[in-house]
Amino acid sequence: MSEAKDLDFIFQKFQGLRVLIVGDVMVDNYIIGKVERVSPEAPVPVVDVETLDSRLGGAGNVALNIKAMGAIPIMCSVIGNDKEGFELKKLLEEQGLYSKAILTSDKRKTTTKTRILGNNHQLLRIDHEIKSDLDTLDSFLLEEHFNREIENADVVIFEDYNKGVLHKGNIEKFIAKANSLNIPSIVDPKKNNFLLYSNTTLFKPNLKEIKEGLNVEFSTNEIDEIKDAVKVLEAKLSNKSTMVTLSERGVLISENGNFHQIPAHIRKIADVSGAGDTVVSVAALCLAIGVNSLLMAELSNLAGGLVCEKRGVAPIEKEVLLEEAKRLITVS
Repeated sequence: MSEAKDLDFIFQKFQGLRVLIVGDVMVDNYIIGKVERVSPEAPVPVVDVETLDSRLGGAGNVALNIKAMGAIPIMCSVIGNDKEGFELKKLLEEQGLYSKAILTSDKRKTTTKTRILGNNHQLLRIDHEIKSDLDTLDSFLLEEHFNREIENADVVIFEDYNKGVLHKGNIEKFIAKANSLNIPSIVDPKKNNFLLYSNTTLFKPNLKEIKEGLNVEFSTNEIDEIKDAVKVLEAKLSNKSTMVTLSERGVLISENGNFHQIPAHIRKIADVSGAGDTVVSVAALCLAIGVNSLLMAELSNLAGGLVCEKRGVAPIEKEVLLEEAKRLITVS
């Protein structure tokens, strides 16, 4: 079989996969305008608003990437019973995304990040959120959603932004459930829960997250020092493999003590926002169908680079990724 046909076959197998995404879903609001004067009330710029935009963020952006690749995202999360939560549900409906595993709680706020941009520069970000862990009842109800949806899932993504949906009381349970059903799992971690994700299939931190999560220092320019940090990580977590995103230097994949660095392809970078969501999405789909770790890293790395060519957070385009993969990746 030719390389092109191999890749065609892989991308065809992505179609219809069910991806359970558990973690923090949020709304990204953008207020965009021009700045031509300073306020007489205080020494701050006045933004004359031209555009108001609301988008799915956090786990929501992962869901959009999964959908764009032809798979079926199932989001499992907790939001507030507030106007921001109403807006989030409306965005889900507009995108045709499944929302029955999203719990609405009177005790939570819907995480919302409002960015104010003037003359193409971000001037201010306003966060509306609760960061405390879910209480006992909300944790129980979320676990019920998770246990129901995982029965038909092909892979699980833990999308952790430290907003309290994923915490010490449920992470171990969720991983154990996935492992008991032989469903692969991938973690997109943050600092607070970094060392709680034991026995997952793939752990996907960036360099900042490894430093914070392990509380270690190393030179980000020295690949051997990064490898040493990964070895420490894997000794603590007993995960099957690790993929570290290295920004403009690509990704580093580790499996069974073997390392491969996949260099980034040269791109005209417009915006790196959301690239990590794209990487974890493509990696999860590869895990679900058993793509080997090296090819998984190459496809994920390529996808992350492609979305950086667009301004603002945007999901990957499946056909564009396939064509670029045929051009740049050798399938072994």
